[in-house]
Amino acid sequence: MFPNLLMMFRQTIPPVTDPRMMLGLVGAVVLLFLFFVMFVVKQYKRCPSNKILVIYGKVGVDQAAKCLHGGGKFIIPLIQDYAFLRLEPQVIEIPLEGALSLNNIRVNVPATFTVGISTDPVQMNNAAERLLHLDDGTIRDQAQDIILGQLRLVIATLSIEEINKDREKFMALINTNVAEEINKIGLTLINVNIRDITDESGYIEAIGKRAAAEAINRARVDVAQQERDGASGQAKADREREVSVAQQEAGAATGQKEAEQSRRVQVAALEAQSIEGEVESKRDYEIATAQREAETVAAKKQAEQERRVQVAAAEAEAIAGENKSNAEIAQSNARLAEIRAEAKRKAQVAAAEAQQAILVAEREQELARLSKEKLAQQEIEKARVEIAADAAAEKSRREARGEADATLARLKAEAEGTQKVLEAKAEGYRKLMEACAANPQIAPTLLMIEQLPALVSEQVKAIQNLKIDKITVWDSGGNGRGGKGGATADFLSGLIGSLPAMHELAEQAGIELPSVLGRVSKGKGEDVVVSEVPPK
Repeated sequence: MFPNLLMMFRQTIPPVTDPRMMLGLVGAVVLLFLFFVMFVVKQYKRCPSNKILVIYGKVGVDQAAKCLHGGGKFIIPLIQDYAFLRLEPQVIEIPLEGALSLNNIRVNVPATFTVGISTDPVQMNNAAERLLHLDDGTIRDQAQDIILGQLRLVIATLSIEEINKDREKFMALINTNVAEEINKIGLTLINVNIRDITDESGYIEAIGKRAAAEAINRARVDVAQQERDGASGQAKADREREVSVAQQEAGAATGQKEAEQSRRVQVAALEAQSIEGEVESKRDYEIATAQREAETVAAKKQAEQERRVQVAAAEAEAIAGENKSNAEIAQSNARLAEIRAEAKRKAQVAAAEAQQAILVAEREQELARLSKEKLAQQEIEKARVEIAADAAAEKSRREARGEADATLARLKAEAEGTQKVLEAKAEGYRKLMEACAANPQIAPTLLMIEQLPALVSEQVKAIQNLKIDKITVWDSGGNGRGGKGGATADFLSGLIGSLPAMHELAEQAGIELPSVLGRVSKGKGEDVVVSEVPPK
C-alpha cells in the first residue's frame, strides 16, 4: 500500500533536486503516515470480555445496530458510532406480597433474582435497542416490574399445596415465564432464590401442622402394627410352649388354657384397636385427598373464569381502541371537510366581493353620467330641501332643550324648597328634644297637641256620617256648683273633672297621654274613675 502511495507521489510531484526540499517532503510524508496510523488505531475499537460493543449508525441494511462480544471493529467516522453494554450480573430484590394463588389465598413470596445482559445475538440486539445508554437503576426498575408481573402470573396458576410441595415445578414455571419476558429487552435470567413462602391467613402453617399430624398418626399406626406383630409372635411361642408343657403336665392344663384364653382376648382387642386406627387414618387420608382435588378443580374453574374475563376485557379494549381510531378518522375527515368548505366559502365570498366591486364601479360610472346629464338640478334641489329640514330640526331641538332646562330648574327649586322645609322641621324637632331632655315624655305630648287640630278634623270626617249614641260634655269648673269656691279651686276641680273625657278622647284617637295626666281604670258598674295625679 505504501509503495503505491510513494509511486503516486513520484508521478504527481515533479523531481526535486534541492536536498532541503527533499527532507521537508519526506518529513511531510512521515507525518501523514503517522497521522493515518494514529487515526486507524483510534477508530479501531476492541471489545472486552465483560462488555458488548454496540456499533450504531449505518451498519447494514435493515439493521439498527451491530453487536460484538469479543474481538474488535473499525468505526467509520461520521457514519458510525459506538457504545458498550456491561455484562455484570445485577441482583434484584423482589418483595412480592399479597399475590393471589389459584385457590384465592394471598401469599408472600420474597425472592432474589440475578439477571444480566445476554450474549445471544438476538438478545444482544434487543438489549442494544432497549437498554443502550440507560443506567443500572433504570434497567433494574424495568426488570423488577417485568419479574413482579410474571411472578404474580405464575403464582395465580398454582395452588398453595403445589407451591409449597412441588418447588421444582414452581421454579421451572418461574424460569420459563420470567426468562421469556426479560429476554424481550435483552436480559437473561441467571439465578432465582425463593427465600420463604408465607401467607397472611396462616394456611401454609396449617398445612404444615396437618402434615405433621398425619406423620404422627402414621407413626402411631406403625408402632401399633409392630406391637401387634410382636404380641402375635410372642403369643405363638407361648402357645407352643404351653402346649408342650400341657402334654407333659396334664394337671396344669386348665389353668394354662384359661391364661391362654385371657391373653388371646387381650391380643385380639389390641389388634382390633390397631385395625380401627389404621382404618380411620386411611379414611382421613382419603377425605383430605378428595378435598384437595375438589379445591384444585374449583381453582382451575376460577382461573378459567378469570382468563375468560381477561380475554373479554382485552377484546373490549381492542374494540374500544378501534372505535377510538375510527372516531379520530371521522373527526379528521370532518375537519378536512370543514377546511374545504371554508376554502370554498372564502373563494365564493372573494368572487362575490369582486363582482360587487365591479357592479359598484359600474353604478358609480352610471351615476356620474346621470349626474352630469340629468340629475344635477335634482341634486341641487335635494340639497336645498335637506338644508331647510336640518334648520327646522335644529330649531325644534333648541326649543325642546330650552323647555327641558326650564322644567329642570323649576323642579330643582321645588326640591330645594322642600329640602329646606324638612331641614327646618328637623332642626325644630331636634331643639324640642333637647328642651325635653329632663322629661322626655313631654315631647310626644307637645307633638300630639300640635297635631290635635288635624286629628280632630280627621275624627269629624270619620264620624260625620255615623249615628252617635253618646256625647260627653265638660266645662271649666264652678258654674255647676252655684259659683261656690275660689277661682283656683274651680280651675283645678274643672281640670280634674275634664281628665276622664280627655283620656276617653285620646283613647278614641289611639293616643296614650303622658303619665303626668294620671291613669283611668274601669270600676264596678263601668264607672269611670280617675286616679290621683302623681306628685311631682
